[in-house]
Amino acid sequence: MSRGEILQIVIVEDEVSILQLYQTKFELEGFKVSTAMNGRDGLKIIKSTMPDLVLLDLRMPGMQGDEMLARLREEEWGANIRVIILTNISRNEAPPSLRFLAVDRYIVKAHYTPTQVVEVVREVLHLPKHG
Repeated sequence: MSRGEILQIVIVEDEVSILQLYQTKFELEGFKVSTAMNGRDGLKIIKSTMPDLVLLDLRMPGMQGDEMLARLREEEWGANIRVIILTNISRNEAPPSLRFLAVDRYIVKAHYTPTQVVEVVREVLHLPKHG
C-alpha cells in the first residue's frame, strides 16, 4: 500500500443513523466509503468495489450479516477480504455459524466510540495511528 492510496471500505448496516455516522466518520478520516443496508446489496457492492475492509452488522432485513459473510467467503474474490463485525449482539448471542467464518474483529457497537472503531480498522489494515 502506497502512502497516498485511498483505502476503500464498505459499511453494511440497516440503521440509517448509524450508517451515516460511520460513513461520515470514515470519510473524514480519508477513507473511500460505500454503503449497503442489507446483505444482498452488501455482496453486490463488495464485488463491484473490492474494498480493503468491510464493516458488517449482523441483524438486518433480507439477508443477515452471517449469511452474507458465508456467501462472501464462498467466492474466490471474497475469501480474503478483511471483515470486522460491527453489531450490538454480544459474542454469546452471535449466530454459531460465525465461528467458522473468518473475521478480523468482533466489535459490539455499544462498547466502542466511532473513533475507537476507526482505530481498530487502522490496526487491522496495518495503518499508522492517526494524530
